[in-house]
Formats: sequence, C-alpha cells, structure tokens
Amino acid sequence: MSSFSSRYPRLPTIAASEITPEPVYRLRRQLMAGALALPALMLPACGRSEDVPPASTPAAEELTTFSDASSYNNFYEFGTGKADPARNAHTLSTDPWKVAVFGEAEETGVFDLDELLRGHTPQERIYRLRCVEGWSMVIPWLGVPLADIIARFKPTSKAKFVSFVTLADPRQMPGVRQPVLDWPYREGLRIDEAMNPLTLLATGMYGRALPNQNGAPLRLVVPWKYGFKSIKSIIRIEFVERMPATSWNQSQPREYGFYSNVNPAVDHPRWSQRTERRIAGTRNTLFANRIPTLPFNGYAEQVAGLYSGMDLRRWF
Repeated sequence: MSSFSSRYPRLPTIAASEITPEPVYRLRRQLMAGALALPALMLPACGRSEDVPPASTPAAEELTTFSDASSYNNFYEFGTGKADPARNAHTLSTDPWKVAVFGEAEETGVFDLDELLRGHTPQERIYRLRCVEGWSMVIPWLGVPLADIIARFKPTSKAKFVSFVTLADPRQMPGVRQPVLDWPYREGLRIDEAMNPLTLLATGMYGRALPNQNGAPLRLVVPWKYGFKSIKSIIRIEFVERMPATSWNQSQPREYGFYSNVNPAVDHPRWSQRTERRIAGTRNTLFANRIPTLPFNGYAEQVAGLYSGMDLRRWF
C-alpha cells in the first residue's frame, strides 16, 4: 500500500511548476461553473440525489486567496496570534500519522491515515468558514464526507455523539506549553450532524495537501458552525452515548455553546454576530466590506431541520 505522503504530499514536496497559479485556478472554477450551468437547468428536479448537497456556495462569492487562508489562522497549539500558526507549524510532523477510533461501534482500532481513508478519493467542496470573532473565508477544500468514514465503523444504537481530539505534543506544538486551554483540544458533534452530507474530513485545500497551520493532515470542516468546531490535526475519534466535553465550552461556557451554529440573532457576550468581515484578498486590505451574517452560515436549507423544535438561544 502506498504511503500517505505519496498520495497526499505535503507542501514542501510539490514543485512550484506543478502548483496551479491562483488566477488560473479561479478561471478554471469560472469556466467549470459556466459549462455546468446550462445542463443543470435542463435536468428534472427529481434527477438530483438528495444524498448529495447542492452547490455549496454561490458562484458570485470571491474565493479567499490561498496566501490569506494559509497565513491568517486560529490554531492555538502554535500560538494565539493569527500569524503564529504559519510561523510555527513547520515543527509539526504529519507523516506517519495515526488515528484511534473507539467507543460505541462494531469496529474500532488504531489506523494509519492511509488505512483510515482507504477507498476514498478526496473531492472538492467550496465552503464558507466563519470565525466567531467575526471574520470569514471561502475556501475550496479537498476531503471525504465524514459519513462515509463513520459508516465503515458501524456505530451502535448507543452512539449519540462523535467526539474528536487534536494532537497535543509540546515538543512539536509550542502553544501547548502555555495553559491557554485544557489540552488536548476536544470537539464533538451529534451523530446526525456528523452524518450530514455537508460535514467533511478535509485532507487538503486549493488542490493541494493541507498546510500544517490549517490542520494537517486531517481536520474537520462543518460549514454551518463557527470555525472552532472544525477541529484540526485529529488523532482520536470516539463514538459516545453522552454529549462530550468540548474545549471552548469548558473554558468559557457563557460564550461558547456545544452546538455553536452560526446564528446572527445570538450575539457573543462581547460583540455582535450580525455582520462579518470576509477575507477576500483585496489589494489594499485583508478584509472586504462587512456583510450580513447568514443563519447557519448560509446552509439553512440543508441543516436547519437538524434543530427542529430546539431553542437555538438556549442551545447555542
């Protein structure tokens, strides 16, 4: 079996001549959108599988540049400043990488990343990702639907939630030496959230492997939730019966709830969530003009039904 590095090479192994320049990548996206638009209009409504999410983001939305998306990050294991992860994450070794899967499932074990992803070819999904501090990005991710991976392990009826844990190695991650959070970083989803077609286990972005600062080699992307739910550098997945503890909720429960759905009607205690600053790679500033924040980050059609009957001010 080929190694993970040969299938998903890390950035230093890619020659500059092999990387699609950003303007060419954008033009390719525009051409693909134009070529697919007319045939899509001609298809009957029943022709689309309900298991496949519709177009993940409007074509009119500007992609964040790779440079900005890989240099303005929250990854506290490498420092609390937005530039710290890009500066410090070169110390992270991602090959080999093992992920432990255990809990309420018929199949469990410790897997090399190559083995975990066996039989799954990463697909491209363009998703918005919004940070609780009020900034957002639009990123073309490469990854595998989490539901496809979960199905392999056959969770039992007791598996009501899925919990995730990030690597916490102070030798590789200088931020772990500081008590910013109770390490390791932990996150969780309800099982139906984890199985939603939008939820992605990402292995890359912009047509290349994930940079370390963006959560290499394996991270979660849950596009209708605030970015801190999309846990990075995952080493453990567990199927559990009770709602798992999560890092920011444990640290500051008044500010960060378990669900953390993007909801402009529920303000953070220290700032409004009604608008956001899109990181659009403009010439003179990192941020574009403020825009209204959309419920569920614009994915309400696909996910609002998961929370039918819930008080989203209480279960924030």
